[in-house]
Amino acid sequence: MKISRLNFIRTLAGTVAAAAVSSFTSSAAFANKVVEAGKKAVRKNWWGMGIDIDKCIGCGRCADACKNENSVSREPFYFRTWIERYILRKNGKAEVESPNGGIDGFTPPSSPKTIRKSFFVPKICNHCEESPCVQVCPVGASFITADGVVLVDQKYCIGCRYCIQACPYGCRYFNTKLGVAEKCTLCYHRLKRGKRPACVEVCPTGARIFGDLDDAASPLNKFIDTHHIGVLKPYLGTRPKVRYSGLEEEVR
Repeated sequence: MKISRLNFIRTLAGTVAAAAVSSFTSSAAFANKVVEAGKKAVRKNWWGMGIDIDKCIGCGRCADACKNENSVSREPFYFRTWIERYILRKNGKAEVESPNGGIDGFTPPSSPKTIRKSFFVPKICNHCEESPCVQVCPVGASFITADGVVLVDQKYCIGCRYCIQACPYGCRYFNTKLGVAEKCTLCYHRLKRGKRPACVEVCPTGARIFGDLDDAASPLNKFIDTHHIGVLKPYLGTRPKVRYSGLEEEVR
Protein backbone atom coordinates (compact mmCIF):
# COMPACT_ATOMS: atom_id res chain seq x y z
CA MET A 1 0.00 0.00 0.00
CA LYS A 2 1.39 3.39 -1.02
CA ILE A 3 1.47 6.17 1.57
CA SER A 4 1.77 9.80 0.57
CA ARG A 5 4.60 11.87 2.09
CA LEU A 6 2.08 14.01 3.98
CA ASN A 7 0.32 10.99 5.51
CA PHE A 8 3.68 9.45 6.44
CA ILE A 9 4.72 12.60 8.29
CA ARG A 10 1.35 12.73 10.08
CA THR A 11 1.66 9.08 11.12
CA LEU A 12 5.22 9.55 12.34
CA ALA A 13 4.29 12.66 14.35
CA GLY A 14 1.41 10.81 15.97
CA THR A 15 3.69 7.93 16.97
CA VAL A 16 6.27 10.28 18.52
CA ALA A 17 3.57 12.18 20.39
CA ALA A 18 2.07 8.97 21.75
CA ALA A 19 5.49 7.81 22.94
CA ALA A 20 6.12 11.14 24.64
CA VAL A 21 2.76 11.01 26.41
CA SER A 22 3.41 7.44 27.50
CA SER A 23 6.83 8.41 28.87
CA PHE A 24 5.42 11.42 30.69
CA THR A 25 2.56 9.37 32.12
CA SER A 26 4.99 6.73 33.37
CA SER A 27 7.23 9.36 34.98
CA ALA A 28 4.29 11.14 36.57
CA ALA A 29 2.94 7.86 37.91
CA PHE A 30 6.28 7.09 39.54
CA ALA A 31 6.47 10.56 41.07
CA ASN A 32 2.97 10.18 42.50
CA LYS A 33 3.90 6.76 43.81
CA VAL A 34 6.85 8.22 45.72
CA VAL A 35 4.69 10.97 47.20
CA GLU A 36 2.00 8.54 48.29
CA ALA A 37 4.62 6.23 49.82
CA GLY A 38 5.96 9.14 51.83
CA LYS A 39 2.48 10.01 53.09
CA LYS A 40 1.78 6.46 54.24
CA ALA A 41 5.16 5.90 55.91
CA VAL A 42 5.33 6.32 59.66
CA ARG A 43 7.76 9.05 60.68
CA LYS A 44 10.05 7.59 63.35
CA ASN A 45 12.99 9.98 62.99
CA TRP A 46 13.81 13.32 61.39
CA TRP A 47 17.54 13.24 60.76
CA GLY A 48 19.71 16.34 60.68
CA MET A 49 23.24 17.51 61.37
CA GLY A 50 24.90 20.24 63.37
CA ILE A 51 28.27 21.76 62.51
CA ASP A 52 30.36 23.64 65.06
CA ILE A 53 32.55 25.92 62.96
CA ASP A 54 34.65 26.89 65.96
CA LYS A 55 35.74 23.26 66.36
CA CYS A 56 36.59 22.52 62.72
CA ILE A 57 40.37 22.40 62.14
CA GLY A 58 40.23 21.81 58.39
CA CYS A 59 41.92 18.41 58.54
CA GLY A 60 39.79 17.05 55.68
CA ARG A 61 39.31 13.64 57.28
CA CYS A 62 35.53 13.92 56.88
CA ALA A 63 35.75 14.51 53.12
CA ASP A 64 38.22 11.65 52.73
CA ALA A 65 36.07 9.27 54.79
CA CYS A 66 33.01 10.20 52.73
CA LYS A 67 34.75 9.23 49.50
CA ASN A 68 35.93 5.94 50.97
CA GLU A 69 32.57 5.04 52.49
CA ASN A 70 30.48 5.92 49.43
CA SER A 71 32.93 4.96 46.65
CA VAL A 72 33.02 8.53 45.36
CA SER A 73 35.46 9.22 42.54
CA ARG A 74 38.80 10.74 43.52
CA GLU A 75 38.62 13.04 40.52
CA PRO A 76 38.26 16.80 41.21
CA PHE A 77 34.77 18.24 41.74
CA TYR A 78 33.30 14.93 42.92
CA PHE A 79 32.43 15.67 46.54
CA ARG A 80 29.49 14.80 48.77
CA THR A 81 31.06 16.83 51.55
CA TRP A 82 33.96 19.26 51.49
CA ILE A 83 35.72 21.91 53.60
CA GLU A 84 36.01 25.60 52.75
CA ARG A 85 38.48 28.00 54.35
CA TYR A 86 37.35 31.58 54.81
CA ILE A 87 39.95 34.30 55.24
CA LEU A 88 38.53 37.66 56.30
CA ARG A 89 40.99 40.50 55.70
CA LYS A 90 41.19 43.67 57.75
CA ASN A 91 40.38 45.67 54.60
CA GLY A 92 36.95 44.00 54.44
CA LYS A 93 37.74 41.49 51.71
CA ALA A 94 36.83 37.82 52.08
CA GLU A 95 38.67 34.94 50.45
CA VAL A 96 37.25 31.42 50.08
CA GLU A 97 39.20 28.35 49.04
CA SER A 98 38.72 24.60 49.03
CA PRO A 99 41.70 22.86 47.37
CA ASN A 100 40.66 19.31 46.50
CA GLY A 101 37.73 19.67 48.85
CA GLY A 102 40.09 20.12 51.78
CA ILE A 103 41.08 16.44 51.78
CA ASP A 104 44.80 17.29 51.65
CA GLY A 105 44.54 20.07 54.20
CA PHE A 106 45.38 23.74 53.68
CA THR A 107 48.64 25.64 53.29
CA PRO A 108 49.30 28.65 55.55
CA PRO A 109 47.50 31.75 54.21
CA SER A 110 49.46 34.60 52.67
CA SER A 111 50.00 37.96 54.42
CA PRO A 112 48.93 36.75 57.89
CA LYS A 113 49.24 40.24 59.39
CA THR A 114 46.37 41.44 57.20
CA ILE A 115 43.98 38.73 58.41
CA ARG A 116 41.16 39.68 60.77
CA LYS A 117 39.80 36.15 61.09
CA SER A 118 40.24 32.76 59.46
CA PHE A 119 38.08 29.65 59.90
CA PHE A 120 36.91 26.45 58.24
CA VAL A 121 33.36 25.61 57.16
CA PRO A 122 32.33 22.02 56.34
CA LYS A 123 29.71 21.86 53.59
CA ILE A 124 27.24 19.06 52.96
CA CYS A 125 23.79 18.54 51.46
CA ASN A 126 21.34 20.41 53.68
CA HIS A 127 18.57 17.81 53.24
CA CYS A 128 16.05 20.64 53.01
CA GLU A 129 12.47 20.11 54.10
CA GLU A 130 11.38 22.26 51.13
CA SER A 131 13.94 20.82 48.76
CA PRO A 132 14.26 22.62 45.38
CA CYS A 133 15.98 19.61 43.82
CA VAL A 134 13.03 17.36 44.67
CA GLN A 135 10.56 19.91 43.33
CA VAL A 136 12.19 20.18 39.88
CA CYS A 137 12.90 16.49 39.26
CA PRO A 138 10.61 15.53 36.34
CA VAL A 139 10.56 11.79 37.10
CA GLY A 140 10.56 11.63 40.91
CA ALA A 141 14.10 10.27 41.10
CA SER A 142 14.93 12.84 43.78
CA PHE A 143 12.73 12.33 46.82
CA ILE A 144 12.57 12.77 50.60
CA THR A 145 12.41 9.67 52.78
CA ALA A 146 10.00 9.33 55.66
CA ASP A 147 12.84 10.19 58.05
CA GLY A 148 13.82 13.38 56.24
CA VAL A 149 16.78 12.35 54.09
CA VAL A 150 16.90 13.61 50.50
CA LEU A 151 18.00 10.82 48.16
CA VAL A 152 18.39 10.09 44.45
CA ASP A 153 16.99 6.85 43.04
CA GLN A 154 19.55 6.04 40.35
CA LYS A 155 17.21 3.56 38.68
CA TYR A 156 14.88 6.40 37.70
CA CYS A 157 17.32 9.32 37.25
CA ILE A 158 17.43 10.32 33.58
CA GLY A 159 20.47 12.57 33.92
CA CYS A 160 18.66 15.79 33.01
CA ARG A 161 20.65 17.69 35.69
CA TYR A 162 17.72 19.93 36.62
CA CYS A 163 18.32 19.11 40.29
CA ILE A 164 21.98 20.13 40.04
CA GLN A 165 20.96 23.52 38.66
CA ALA A 166 18.18 23.93 41.23
CA CYS A 167 20.32 23.27 44.34
CA PRO A 168 21.23 26.71 45.72
CA TYR A 169 24.04 25.23 47.83
CA GLY A 170 26.01 23.50 45.07
CA CYS A 171 25.72 20.14 46.79
CA ARG A 172 25.07 17.94 43.76
CA TYR A 173 27.32 16.72 40.98
CA PHE A 174 26.88 14.65 37.82
CA ASN A 175 28.40 11.19 37.69
CA THR A 176 29.52 11.01 34.06
CA LYS A 177 30.19 7.28 34.21
CA LEU A 178 26.73 6.36 35.50
CA GLY A 179 24.89 9.27 33.86
CA VAL A 180 23.09 10.23 37.08
CA ALA A 181 23.07 12.98 39.69
CA GLU A 182 24.71 12.23 43.05
CA LYS A 183 24.96 13.91 46.46
CA CYS A 184 25.34 13.33 50.18
CA THR A 185 22.96 10.70 51.53
CA LEU A 186 23.90 11.15 55.20
CA CYS A 187 25.31 7.64 54.68
CA TYR A 188 21.74 6.35 54.64
CA HIS A 189 22.95 2.76 54.41
CA ARG A 190 24.69 3.30 57.75
CA LEU A 191 21.67 4.94 59.35
CA LYS A 192 19.61 1.86 58.56
CA ARG A 193 22.13 -0.17 60.58
CA GLY A 194 22.00 2.19 63.54
CA LYS A 195 25.32 3.87 62.72
CA ARG A 196 26.23 7.53 62.27
CA PRO A 197 27.45 9.03 58.97
CA ALA A 198 31.11 8.31 58.23
CA CYS A 199 32.06 12.00 58.31
CA VAL A 200 30.70 12.31 61.85
CA GLU A 201 32.54 9.27 63.15
CA VAL A 202 35.98 10.32 61.90
CA CYS A 203 35.88 13.99 62.99
CA PRO A 204 38.65 14.30 65.62
CA THR A 205 37.19 17.41 67.28
CA GLY A 206 33.48 16.62 67.31
CA ALA A 207 32.71 19.46 64.91
CA ARG A 208 29.93 17.42 63.31
CA ILE A 209 26.93 16.46 65.42
CA PHE A 210 24.35 14.04 64.05
CA GLY A 211 20.96 13.31 65.52
CA ASP A 212 17.18 13.15 65.42
CA LEU A 213 15.52 16.57 65.31
CA ASP A 214 12.32 14.98 66.65
CA ASP A 215 14.11 13.77 69.78
CA ALA A 216 14.53 16.54 72.35
CA ALA A 217 17.26 14.54 74.10
CA SER A 218 19.34 13.87 70.97
CA PRO A 219 22.92 15.21 70.75
CA LEU A 220 21.83 17.41 67.86
CA ASN A 221 19.04 19.14 69.79
CA LYS A 222 21.33 19.59 72.79
CA PHE A 223 23.81 21.27 70.45
CA ILE A 224 21.09 23.51 69.02
CA ASP A 225 19.82 24.46 72.49
CA THR A 226 23.27 25.51 73.73
CA HIS A 227 24.61 27.40 70.71
CA HIS A 228 23.71 30.37 68.56
CA ILE A 229 22.44 28.55 65.49
CA GLY A 230 22.16 29.61 61.86
CA VAL A 231 21.55 28.00 58.47
CA LEU A 232 22.90 28.72 55.02
CA LYS A 233 20.82 31.10 52.90
CA PRO A 234 17.80 31.23 55.23
CA TYR A 235 16.06 33.73 52.95
CA LEU A 236 15.41 30.98 50.38
CA GLY A 237 12.87 29.23 52.60
CA THR A 238 14.28 25.75 51.91
CA ARG A 239 14.27 24.90 55.65
CA PRO A 240 17.71 23.21 55.81
CA LYS A 241 18.23 20.45 58.34
CA VAL A 242 21.95 21.21 58.68
CA ARG A 243 22.46 23.74 61.49
CA TYR A 244 25.64 25.77 62.03
CA SER A 245 27.07 27.52 65.05
CA GLY A 246 29.66 30.26 64.63
CA LEU A 247 28.27 31.15 61.22
CA GLU A 248 29.67 34.43 59.85
CA GLU A 249 27.68 36.55 57.41
CA GLU A 250 30.36 36.03 54.74
CA VAL A 251 29.57 32.31 54.55
CA ARG A 252 27.23 31.46 51.71
